Amino acid sequence: MFKNHPKALIPAALSNMGERFGYYIMNAVLVLFLCSKFGLSGEESTLIYSFFYAGIYILSLVGGIIADKTQNYKGTIINGLIIMTLGYILLAIPILHTPGNHTWLLTLTCGALFLIAFGNGLFKGNLQAIVGQLYDNPRYSAQRDSGFQIFYVFINIGGLIAPFVAPLLRSWWLNVHEMVYNADFPALCHQFLSATDSMTAENMNNLYAVATAAGHTGAVEIRQFCSEYLEVFNAGIHFSFIASVAAMLISLLIFIATKKSLPSPAARAKAEVQNYTEAERKAMAKEIKQRMYALFAVLGIVIFFWFSFHQNGTSLSLFARDFVKTDTIAPEIWQAVNPFFVIVLTPLVMILFTSLSRRGREISTPKKIGIGMGLAGLAYLFLTIYCAIQGYPSGDVFTAMPAAAKETMKAGPWVLIALYFFLTVAELFISPLGLSFVSKVAPKHLQGLCQGLWLGATAVGNLMLWVGPLMYNKWDISYAWGVFMAVCLVSMIVMFAMVSWLERVTSDKLAPLPSEPIETSEKDVI
Repeated sequence: MFKNHPKALIPAALSNMGERFGYYIMNAVLVLFLCSKFGLSGEESTLIYSFFYAGIYILSLVGGIIADKTQNYKGTIINGLIIMTLGYILLAIPILHTPGNHTWLLTLTCGALFLIAFGNGLFKGNLQAIVGQLYDNPRYSAQRDSGFQIFYVFINIGGLIAPFVAPLLRSWWLNVHEMVYNADFPALCHQFLSATDSMTAENMNNLYAVATAAGHTGAVEIRQFCSEYLEVFNAGIHFSFIASVAAMLISLLIFIATKKSLPSPAARAKAEVQNYTEAERKAMAKEIKQRMYALFAVLGIVIFFWFSFHQNGTSLSLFARDFVKTDTIAPEIWQAVNPFFVIVLTPLVMILFTSLSRRGREISTPKKIGIGMGLAGLAYLFLTIYCAIQGYPSGDVFTAMPAAAKETMKAGPWVLIALYFFLTVAELFISPLGLSFVSKVAPKHLQGLCQGLWLGATAVGNLMLWVGPLMYNKWDISYAWGVFMAVCLVSMIVMFAMVSWLERVTSDKLAPLPSEPIETSEKDVI
């Protein structure tokens, strides 16, 4: 798996793994944390989540521009890690939420999320640009796709472990206070504390039933218990953000310790410009234009993949909370299913691609992306059919039903496992190979910007994430999943219609952009 790859790939991947571990701890609980901490509705929480998630990728454009302009990729990455750490520190402070401090505390939380997004923008795309630079050497160029797949596995090792951290810390803190985790109780607490008189008798019965399951006894007045439960519940989540801080510091130390082994893309680009002849400049300008057109065409497609895939943090998280039996498994932990499949399936996908290549049947990167869109469509087709057969109503209608009736309708865990299997295979055909595609077509002096553009396309998809929870709460949920199915399948059709053109534009037979080979010795190879 690691054969014939540059040694610097491993430290770069480890640094990224540490950062992703800290990020996914926070990401696993963010929507549910905003609901439990501030009493926000699912739509309000996912709207904040959508803007935050989009901000991460939009600000990657800013990070790429800064690195390209300052010619200091490594310094930009280090600054990004430091800024992200400050954001996690702010989130880790367990300030008790009250009606009196609601506005400024929510503003502080959003400010912390902005620091995380901005720091991520400085870090993410520029590290990917450095990884791409490792494979500009002809010695490694044939391994570019597999190199980014390995890099992607390390990302998901952090993503696999992280979702378990927050539930464990939260449950531990609840147990210390002789309380029990219950996904439904925070929302009921907020409803009871903010508008007691508006609760129906049925809702009050639900409140008492869930409160008893969460550890309430008759010796404690229900209003007091609700307040105490929210305080303890949210303090446990704040502790998980401390783990994010620790992960960020580890990532920072790894990068600083190994940065000398990593290339400096901007420095190389500067040397190349000095050696261009007039003929080379004209040829380069023409090819840059062709490649940028190809890049934007692919970006237009992947917008819709991320719009559908990143529902795992919004409407699919709500689905796991509401419609799936989570008596023994917290909803956040389901987000670990995707990285688990990434780690397990990546070697199999690499073996498949290698086998096809050896038989002379290699699949081009644009074609792989088209196949990935089709697989994402199949994932949502499965969920659409299942929810239609079960007759599931909208999220709002379902949550208002009596607890006993809801319990009989809930799906087994296998539904989410099957869904994430298909989505993960789709992801492996799109995300790491998309990064490889960008690093291949990007002009050497714009590598940070082009990686930022890839992440910017992700941002556009993330800006639309709020649509998922809106449909989830207002329509029968099978209709909501049907929309995502249609989006993915239409995107697949458009992608396949462009494959011939994209393969021609990005073909290795085209004259390469003028460049100087990177000198590499045997000791630089894994």
